[in-house]
Amino acid sequence: MKQMARLSIMNPQLPNMSQAIPNVIRLEKLTKDYSMGQEKVRALKGISFALNQGDYLAIIGSSGSGKSTLLNILGCLDSPTGGEYLLDGRNVAHYDDPGLSAIRREKLGYIFQSFNLIASLSVLENIEVPLYYMGWHERRSRDRARELADLVGLGDRCSHRPNQLSGGQRQRVAIARALANNPRMILADEPTGNLDLKTSGEIMAILDRLVNEEKRTVILVTHELEVAGHARRVIRLSDGEIVEDRAGKV
Repeated sequence: MKQMARLSIMNPQLPNMSQAIPNVIRLEKLTKDYSMGQEKVRALKGISFALNQGDYLAIIGSSGSGKSTLLNILGCLDSPTGGEYLLDGRNVAHYDDPGLSAIRREKLGYIFQSFNLIASLSVLENIEVPLYYMGWHERRSRDRARELADLVGLGDRCSHRPNQLSGGQRQRVAIARALANNPRMILADEPTGNLDLKTSGEIMAILDRLVNEEKRTVILVTHELEVAGHARRVIRLSDGEIVEDRAGKV
């Protein structure tokens, strides 16, 4: 495999992350309810924790524990029923859809288990998708996409489409796309769930570098303890509550 370039994605045209305020998120007594017919189900029950710039958090728990619900709220894909979600000091808990869309566009990057690449687009075009929604000029967008493709070791695959890539290569495209807008926080949902052991290690090495070298804030949801072991902090959910909050790798 082509050796990946040193992971350094700072761009003088983008915000300087080192000058950002340290506290990235704070949750205060966050709840989430769903209606199941006549019954109300509480999926999250008073979740509270905070993260600073450069923190690396793994959220673990069995199926139905609430970890996907929590990740969706952290990623501004859903809103809580109660409590507060402060992102860079702003309470985004009850933003409307346009407000949540703006937050996602400006501050967040996503990595999904199923990659969520657009089959009809090339590697470069998939990486460019967030920049299109940000209104970037085509030339600037293309240059940024090429830079990120190089950084995740896919500089020689720029014209390929997803069906011409391995699972690991597709996840690298997804990581590059997540970095396109220089996000404040990266959210990874089972990022190694569809990958073999060797490729999983390569993907986790990229996430580790984002934290250690770029001081990115990374939150990942996983059911794999080995993957969770990469994080500096591990939160375990059970029945919508935090039942363990411990230090991980230091």
